[in-house]
Amino acid sequence: MTTVMTIENLALQSDRQLIDRIKCGDDSAFLEVYKRYSGVLYVFACRIADDENQAEDIVQEVFLSLWDHRFSFQLQGSLSSYLYSAVRYRFLDWVDKQRVRQNYIQGFGQWLSQEPISADSTLLTEELETLIQEALSHLPPTMRRVFELSYKEQLTNQEIAELISLSEKTVRNNLSGALKALRQRLGPYRFSLLFVC
Repeated sequence: MTTVMTIENLALQSDRQLIDRIKCGDDSAFLEVYKRYSGVLYVFACRIADDENQAEDIVQEVFLSLWDHRFSFQLQGSLSSYLYSAVRYRFLDWVDKQRVRQNYIQGFGQWLSQEPISADSTLLTEELETLIQEALSHLPPTMRRVFELSYKEQLTNQEIAELISLSEKTVRNNLSGALKALRQRLGPYRFSLLFVC
């Protein structure tokens, strides 16, 4: 006879018992873990990210990853230690991506401000500038505006968000979308030229 786990029964289960059930695909056990830890992880993520939207994204990504890898998940130590470490890892990964993105944007601004040194480089610069403007013209207006404020005006994500009344998360998403569109339209080689210092 199979015993059906009620919500009350799940609440009495240990973390390790819940993980064992999650590894068998039990979504109610997963929801119990989420209920048990999502709030404290969100507070922790807010403290390290100093951005409520990003903190929420980080916590959601941690739980999505746990569910996506449920059948192969191996818990070493306590579940709480694992989850806090996962939040830290996601935060550091986000910081690294932001740093790379910012380097791209700074490199783009430096490239545009360089003086051409020959007729050939003048032609190349003009051709590339035409291609860039053409690529930018295909972007949605908000994405194009965010990108231009970032690389021309060198504004931070926070400054852009305040200037045009968007969340910082929306600004980040628009910058990421603009870079992806430029990469697709210009091709890997021309795109890489933008960021050569």
